[in-house]
Amino acid sequence: MHEADKDLSDALFDEIRTLEESLWQATSRFDNALMDQVFAQDFFEFGRSGRTYARHEMLFEPTDFQEIAAKMPLPEFRARHITDDVVQTTYVSEVVYDGCTQRGNRSSIWSRIDGVWRLRFHQGTPC
Repeated sequence: MHEADKDLSDALFDEIRTLEESLWQATSRFDNALMDQVFAQDFFEFGRSGRTYARHEMLFEPTDFQEIAAKMPLPEFRARHITDDVVQTTYVSEVVYDGCTQRGNRSSIWSRIDGVWRLRFHQGTPC
């Protein structure tokens, strides 16, 4: 964080962290009703792979369910206000795929829209 960053209250930090971690837990990540509430209508992602993902690609078919072997709590998790209604998170993802741990630097932009925090943007970069 930068010196000028405005800290989040403990309650807001916990709320944003819980939302971010819901993206890495299979029971919530594959719950389309929940994810429909989490992803803003204009959401997009620059994936760790370099691919760009649109909102509709973030919702899955029930047959797509699979466990997510992500390290929790999310390592090096930080959150800061950009404005009163916009929060940026950063962290390191550690996920095991086929016995190999892949790490990525992650950043998300959350916006409070009609009183509800929605994910607007996410980026993953290999590290």
